Amino acid sequence: MKLKITIDKKNYEVDVEVAETETSGASNLQVVGSSAARTPVVSAAAPVAAFAPANEEKVCRSPVSGIVASVTAKAGQTVQAGDVLLVLEAMKMETQVTAQAGGKVASIKVNAGESVQSGQILVEFE
Repeated sequence: MKLKITIDKKNYEVDVEVAETETSGASNLQVVGSSAARTPVVSAAAPVAAFAPANEEKVCRSPVSGIVASVTAKAGQTVQAGDVLLVLEAMKMETQVTAQAGGKVASIKVNAGESVQSGQILVEFE
């Protein structure tokens, strides 16, 4: 498949091959095309507590992996559905993380400047 992309105001045309996961052998390898070298797939380890089972109605999880740009909510604050809790930056784009329902913030689990993984608990509610 050919794609046209722009990086730093320069246009490029690139050929892209779809990666298929190899079913035999190690599960951490991916094969791209038939002549490409095998490359181990490495995933960052996240703290176990950040992904521990929780009452999903009482937590707000990160929708993406990225950096916490700012935290607007505070512990003890009462929020309404749609209120911005914090802002994440991923791939030079900002994502506002909002409250899904009204309630009182019990704790903020991250600080500005910290890296977060997708699915990590960011905020807990009472």
